[in-house]
Amino acid sequence: MTTARLRTAPERAHARRPLVRLLAALTLVPPMRLGVARYAVPPGSADRTGCDGCGAPIGLDQPLPALGPAARCPMCRARVGAAPGTVELALVAAVAAVALADGPLGVRLAVTWWLAWAVPLALVDAAVHRLPDRLTYPAAAGVSALLGVAALAGPGPAPWLRATMAGLALGAGFAGTTLLLGRRGFGLGDAKLALGAGALLGWYGWAVLVVGLLLAVTLSGLVGLALLAARRVRWSSHLPFGPFLILATAVTLILAT
Repeated sequence: MTTARLRTAPERAHARRPLVRLLAALTLVPPMRLGVARYAVPPGSADRTGCDGCGAPIGLDQPLPALGPAARCPMCRARVGAAPGTVELALVAAVAAVALADGPLGVRLAVTWWLAWAVPLALVDAAVHRLPDRLTYPAAAGVSALLGVAALAGPGPAPWLRATMAGLALGAGFAGTTLLLGRRGFGLGDAKLALGAGALLGWYGWAVLVVGLLLAVTLSGLVGLALLAARRVRWSSHLPFGPFLILATAVTLILAT
């Protein structure tokens, strides 16, 4: 009886690990919601610091209910930032992506870091077609640093150099379309987001980078056709590309590992 209990104890602890990790990840909901609420404003506008309805300040010192699942102003009950449940669902999907993606610890930490910034970035871009520098730059810088640590701890500098070149190449390509095509091309925010996404994909090889880019473009095209068929958009409409790049990068990393 005692031996059976000793055997089942580690099994129960192992079974609890995904739940513990998920609960730990959900502690990121308030800062993510704060990022969405603060930066989901039209380009050129000042960052949001309070409720649009009554002006009540929004901050991490009083996260509930404005920065919780309810997403409501504590004073006037108006909705604040992302719709209820969206940040939580996106975060659960990000945790699942990290759990499914394999690889060295340093690389998985880089993926985790990038997705933590990518969740609010996707929601801000979907809301106002904007990818703020205060979110894209830390995401890319952290990925580069963590991949550098992973390279020093394992395979050496070759994968890190390839990842760096891939991120710069993808970012430069996106920026080039902006210069050549204007509003018909990718935005500069997409180019900055591509720095981190390209580095993560490039770590696993140039072919993985190409697959991730093709998947992002395909997803964007399919959604655009579906919205056209539903008469939700016009041919001249511009869809935000950030959410598709983020989703395609996560899916490609899972498939590649």
